[in-house]
Order: sequence, then structure tokens, then C-alpha cells
Amino acid sequence: MNRAEKAALQLRAVDVLRMLKETRTYDELAETTGLPAGDLNRYVNGHVLPGTDRAREVVEDLGREALAGELDARISVDDEGYVDNSATVFDQPFLDLAAPVVANGFDFDRPDVVLTAATDGITLAAALASYYGVRCAYAKKRKETAVEEFIEARQRLQSGIELTYYLPASAIEPGESVLVVDDLIRSGETQELLLDIVHTAEADVAGVFALIAAGADGIDRARDRTDAPVGALTSVGPATDRVTSD
Repeated sequence: MNRAEKAALQLRAVDVLRMLKETRTYDELAETTGLPAGDLNRYVNGHVLPGTDRAREVVEDLGREALAGELDARISVDDEGYVDNSATVFDQPFLDLAAPVVANGFDFDRPDVVLTAATDGITLAAALASYYGVRCAYAKKRKETAVEEFIEARQRLQSGIELTYYLPASAIEPGESVLVVDDLIRSGETQELLLDIVHTAEADVAGVFALIAAGADGIDRARDRTDAPVGALTSVGPATDRVTSD
């Protein structure tokens, strides 16, 4: 880890602590983190930065649980099982805070490209791409007029509807590592199409990640398609763990 990466990790740890401090006293925060209240006061107020090891513990362990809890509070599920996560995908600062937690809390290889499907996954993909310092690419259900060559992935869904995604061929180079992300994984159909795009591009899969897993089917389906790590920050619905990773 170079000096810039260490500084970024330390600053993200401070961001996590500041988020937690909004609903806790320093004594309560000390009980939650196991860190001295005086040290926490200095971190939160910007007087000093936590050491690298302590910052990593905050981001990887505490940060993951804290963000999963915050995410749970932002999700609503209606009587038919539809998930409303607009309070998350429209909140870029929250996603920017989540990016290092995801990057450090899951066993994803560092990607060359972060790939998602338009539209709700774009803000998450942008946050992760910015954190890694790599390109962000997103597949669409229609072709762009000025683009000549596309990678195409097509699948007939159980409902009989045919779903097709297009990605400009120049977005992913052969041999590159691609992290597939989305805001929500339910059936896994969209993720399967994105994995097909990665395969067609002759690229490697760094991992598959979603903020929310609605049931276990999508996670299981993605795991059947790749040996790379597959995970979600939190889960809703039956037969799922609160935080899923592999």
C-alpha cells in the first residue's frame, strides 16, 4: 500500500466514525468500536488520523456492519416483495463512503473496469470505479447511434420476454479484470448477462457485488457462473443471510 492509499484508507475510517457519531455519544462509540473515547474524539474532529492498522479495522469490520445497518434503514419492501432502494442509489456521498468498505471487506481482486447495467447500478459503479481509480462501464438495453461495434448479451427470461444488453466493444479489453456490480440482485438474470459480456470480451471476472440481495436465487446463480467472489452488503427476503459474501 503506497502513501496515497494509506491516506485514503485513514480518511475513509474517519468518515465511518463520523457517520456512527451522528447517533452516538463518544462513550457509546467507544463501546461499539473498542477504541478509547479520547482517541475517537480526535479522529472525528480531524485533529489526528488513525494509524493504518486501526483504520483498516474500522473500514473492513466496523464499517461493513455500520453501512449494512444504514442500508437496512434505507430499504423499504412492499407487500408484493418489491424493493425500494432509491434512498441509497440517489445518495452519492453514501455510496462513496461504501466503496472502500466494499473494496476492503470482500475478497475482490483489484479490477481494471467496473461494469454494471443501466440505470440504478451506475451510481454504485461510479463510486467503486472512483475508489479503485479505474474505468466505469455500463451496458444498456439499446445501442448508441454513434458507436459502431458492440458486445451483445441476450437471454430469454422465464416470462418469455427477451432481454438484451449492449456494451461498446471498446469499453473492455481482452485480458482485463472486471468487477460486475449492481444495486440489487434478485433472480441473477442481469448479472448473468453482464458475465456473458465479460466472457465475450475475453476478460476476467474480479467478482460480482450487489448492495442488496433480494432472496438467495441471484447470489446462487452468479456463483454458478464464476469462481470469483460473489457478495452483497445486505439481504432482504427469505432464505438469505444478512450479509452475504464468498
